[in-house]
Amino acid sequence: MRKLVASIIFFFVVFMGESQTSWVRVNQVGYLVDDPKIAVWISKEHHPCQAFQVVDTETNEVVFTSSAILNTGKQAAFESSARLDFSALKTAGRYIVKTGNIESPAFRIGDDLYAGAAEIPLRYMRQQRCGYNPFLKDSCHRHDAISVGDPEGKRDGIYFNTTGGWHDASDYLQYVTTSANAVYQMLFAYSQHPLAFGDHFDAVGHEGANGIPDILDEAKWGLDWLVKMNPDAETYFNQLADDRDHVGFTLPNEQRVDYGWGAGKERPLYFVSPEPQGLFRHKNRSTGMASTLGKYASSFSLGAKLLADYYPEFAVMLRQKATDAYKKGVKNPGVSQTAPGGAPYFYEEDNWADDMQLAAAELYDTFSDHKYLQEAISYGRREPVTPWMGADSARHYQWYPFVNLGNYHLAVQNSDLRAKKEFIRNMRSGLQRVKDRAAGNAFLNGIPFIWCSNNLTVAFITQCRLYHEITGDDAFLEIETAMRDWLLGCNPWGTSMIVGYPSYGDTPTDPHSAFTHLHQIPVTGGIVDGPIYHSIYSNLIGIYLANEDAYAPFQSDKVVYHDDYADYSTNEPTMDGTASLTYYLGYLSSKAMRTKKVAGGIVRGNASRKQLSLVFTGHAFADGINVIDDALRRNEVKGAFFLTGDFYRRYPSETRKLQKGGHYLGPHSDKHLLYADWQKRDSTLVSSV
Repeated sequence: MRKLVASIIFFFVVFMGESQTSWVRVNQVGYLVDDPKIAVWISKEHHPCQAFQVVDTETNEVVFTSSAILNTGKQAAFESSARLDFSALKTAGRYIVKTGNIESPAFRIGDDLYAGAAEIPLRYMRQQRCGYNPFLKDSCHRHDAISVGDPEGKRDGIYFNTTGGWHDASDYLQYVTTSANAVYQMLFAYSQHPLAFGDHFDAVGHEGANGIPDILDEAKWGLDWLVKMNPDAETYFNQLADDRDHVGFTLPNEQRVDYGWGAGKERPLYFVSPEPQGLFRHKNRSTGMASTLGKYASSFSLGAKLLADYYPEFAVMLRQKATDAYKKGVKNPGVSQTAPGGAPYFYEEDNWADDMQLAAAELYDTFSDHKYLQEAISYGRREPVTPWMGADSARHYQWYPFVNLGNYHLAVQNSDLRAKKEFIRNMRSGLQRVKDRAAGNAFLNGIPFIWCSNNLTVAFITQCRLYHEITGDDAFLEIETAMRDWLLGCNPWGTSMIVGYPSYGDTPTDPHSAFTHLHQIPVTGGIVDGPIYHSIYSNLIGIYLANEDAYAPFQSDKVVYHDDYADYSTNEPTMDGTASLTYYLGYLSSKAMRTKKVAGGIVRGNASRKQLSLVFTGHAFADGINVIDDALRRNEVKGAFFLTGDFYRRYPSETRKLQKGGHYLGPHSDKHLLYADWQKRDSTLVSSV
């Protein structure tokens, strides 16, 4: 009987799946109250969408109806499509979008939706740790490494202790190119939205707070490895291991690859080289060292600033290493690409000026030396726009990092206002190229579907958000949210591209990962490579589908995505892509902190952080101000003083002293009027101004 029931259910599901010809795609997490809110309708049939409704899932009431629909016509895999705009709906709640008998997955509207989202990528980062892995509670690759490929031919065959860092993806190679970028991305995310990141894990990744935000613990883990990869001012390594690693799935602590020094023993350690590298038939096209040295310098510089309060001696060392790496990069322009092995695949980075631009901008911020500012501007003018933006295609990691945060730094500095305007224009120009390419696309997607297209998407929304925060210009707000929504389910396949997020949604369940494939251990928080041109997919070596394609109705001869472990081109999580999520999810998490209101006031803060703010108010008297000032100065604590206009006028010398001491001074009305009765807070006692 059970078999009969199961067969009937299976038949019903298959029948319904085959008979369905239209779908509505939404962001499965949901939309902030003031977001552009657009669902996408797609259909195998040739007819327009006429109208749609938004239904409250709690009451089943229709709360929004519209026939103002933008039909976008034929798309890859679909005969018809339309954009369904319900931005006017601003009431918090849980909803579905419905057109005819087609319903979207449920989603929410509200400003608290992304609370804690900034922590999600860090789960994957901890799981990717090499050396000691806190997830496995075991160590791996403990014998790293033996140097190879010295461009001077003098230092090959030497042991260097380079344990630590992160595995690059689901293989266990390690690159400075991606690791230094991951370090920088996490440090930058923290610098922009510090309150979004809590303290729930210690430095080695075990549960339990240690007084340091977890994202800084993770960045420190990466910086420790970068320091090992740069043992002195003349020695810089670029890569650990090569594709001899690719002999089959194992957990990292079980890997026993033999690189010539014994199974599971030392792995090869490649130098940063200005010459083509590769121990086997395939070689890269390296021309210099600046692409890698610039990444070292920017990560070291920002790390020194943000870790100084926690690791002062380490910060001093990082500052020196940043200047050393930058100087050597200036002398060695060009790219140092990663080394291929038995297969022709490597990170084909072709740009380096962006890395030196970011390094110079960070050093300017550290030392306030205008020489660095002028050099950052000069490097930035060599590549005003990251070349993938607006392009139809690119080679693997050809233009990397995918977002140039050097442009952002030059756009926010105020020492050279002409350059400031120039680099704001550069940021806008890149965004406009992608927006132009998205014209006519139902999902408003102008990203080229190259390998790791999701990483480009994260880079794009990062630049959109930074541009908006600098300028307030809403020109890219719709495409920014569209590409965010793409990553969270508003795409042809209807799946989030982040493993396990949201926990209740359609997310990758069969990623290219030994953790999941061999042991059913989820790699939560990792962002997978994402959709890829069919022409690239069909020409990759060793790729296939291990299972029936659950997304077959949504594939096309243009672009494909598979939730299948055997498809390493679309469903493999990457460490650097995941780290780059921390900025944007940090932004979204910070929005959730602004929703608690007391008597109309907004209370901001992170309840998970053990942090107090000292707030003082004043109006008629200042008799305690000197005692307070002395106590704060002795204990090196800053306070916030909210003072009335009368106080500022009566005690100008005292308030100037507070200002010079670095304390925050704010307004507390002018005359300290009682604006509302304490028992009737919704009515004012002030009848005129």
